[in-house]
Amino acid sequence: MSSRKPLIGIRKEGKNAWERRAPLTPDQAGSLVSSGINIWVQSSRKRAFPDEDYARAGATIKKSLRGCPTIFGVKEIPPAQIERGKTYIFFSHTVKGQRSGMPLLRKVLASRSRLIDYERILNDSGRRLIYFGKYAGIAGMIDSLWALGQRYKVIGHQNPLEGLRPAKEYAGLEEAMADLRLVGSRIKKDGIPKRMSPMICAFTGRGNVSRGAQQVYDRLPVETLKPADLRRGTSRLRRDRVYKVVFSLKDTMEPIMPGRQFGYLDYHDRPYRYRSTMHRFLPHISLFINGIFWTPRYPRLITQHMLAPLYGSRRRPRLKVIGDITCDVGGSIEATVKATDPGNPVFIFDPSTGKTRDGFRGNGPVIMAVDNLPCELPRESTEEFGSHLSPFVREIAAADFKNGLKASGLSAPIRRAVVTLNGSLTPAYEYLQAHL
Repeated sequence: MSSRKPLIGIRKEGKNAWERRAPLTPDQAGSLVSSGINIWVQSSRKRAFPDEDYARAGATIKKSLRGCPTIFGVKEIPPAQIERGKTYIFFSHTVKGQRSGMPLLRKVLASRSRLIDYERILNDSGRRLIYFGKYAGIAGMIDSLWALGQRYKVIGHQNPLEGLRPAKEYAGLEEAMADLRLVGSRIKKDGIPKRMSPMICAFTGRGNVSRGAQQVYDRLPVETLKPADLRRGTSRLRRDRVYKVVFSLKDTMEPIMPGRQFGYLDYHDRPYRYRSTMHRFLPHISLFINGIFWTPRYPRLITQHMLAPLYGSRRRPRLKVIGDITCDVGGSIEATVKATDPGNPVFIFDPSTGKTRDGFRGNGPVIMAVDNLPCELPRESTEEFGSHLSPFVREIAAADFKNGLKASGLSAPIRRAVVTLNGSLTPAYEYLQAHL
């Protein structure tokens, strides 16, 4: 066995100007260096943590990671930057067969490299072990509340939310939360304006995304309603608080055939037997936050057909903003026809035409669909992500793939995430061949 220390690299992110995250903080890198792992950090002027902090922690700053066998990143790596015979660990956005990710997957296969996708690092119960999801929810909720305030402002309604900023404009989460506390105090004292009242936010999903979003919203004076409460009427709800409704899967889907009962196993096995119920609830909701996992085999949650009657009448609908934190383009929210970025985070979707218009003016809901929300809180999200990743770094760095995946020395959660191995798709991902 070789006595050489394992070597890993941390690449600089280049997806867009706002991507300032890293897979590990300097302190986390320092702990790994102390444990006997060599770390190269590709120099970056925009990373939330300066090069000097990594150097002080014991990492080596490099202009290029050429020569480093195992490279950790966050977002997709441009195909042209994939080198032969290396191990890459990042969010590849390929495992659902996404068309935009296929050039990258083809290049990884051609280069005979190994691709490990964070999204597929799962425990035996199928729960993700390494994630930014909580901070996607946190940043997405901040951006969605900002968008709601701006939408009301544009249509002529002064409101307590209009002083909020997008998450990227805060120095950190603590400053954003302080602003939210002020908003909450104003709501308690002065109430929600009559034209906005009652302010009702709906949440879907049970995972980290939804929990992170609710963590932010709960800084306001909140009362929780049940989905059935919405259909009984909202005219008696109070103005000195806001309301939230958390929808379960059973609340949002029903069997198409009359008389059938909803069944979780049946829904997952035969989703074509079900349809969304959201058209019954949307007229009562001000802000809709989407945090569900979705693939094309499942029914859409909100369709263009559901939105059209809301925005086709002279009366302005209550629904003003859809915060699609999951950002599956053309997915569970049909109005999410494109992804946005932190520099231009929202657009209007006109359900009568299917056309979009950037900003807050126009007929239709505001869609917030930033596809890398955690980058708006880069330091906190990196800290959380790195705390989950650190325990797995050594085994990935020391893995030996010469005799196949089972003999590589990787634990089961990491083996589940190996998408490609030495020029081939691994058995669990052979279905991607149809998309290549």
